[in-house]
Amino acid sequence: MNQTNADRMEAACSLLAESERRFLLYQLADDRTANLEDLIRQVAVWELDAHAKTIDKEVRQRIYVSLVHNHLPRLEDYDIIEYDLRSGDIVLAEGFDDIKPLLEQFRQTEEKPEIRERPPL
Repeated sequence: MNQTNADRMEAACSLLAESERRFLLYQLADDRTANLEDLIRQVAVWELDAHAKTIDKEVRQRIYVSLVHNHLPRLEDYDIIEYDLRSGDIVLAEGFDDIKPLLEQFRQTEEKPEIRERPPL
């Protein structure tokens, strides 16, 4: 493995090490596009193992800040997603195909059966 491939693999593992980032990518992988509000709701459900109706405004705000100021820009920097903060629209970009096999491996090791049992990416 040359240094470029090793660097890309290390970056992919680093990106997928964070659960919120994996959770939003699982949802995007299933649908190819998503709205920020929908992603916040789904990430909260999986992160807290709770029903969407029980997640309060404070939790949604924390996840919003985390996604907007950390996870979404980082994924966009690696060409994995494209997003428009004004509209809230998020789509997969060309770089997603590079991490898709690794993301599927991560999905199969998740503790939550509702994540593992979804159809393969």
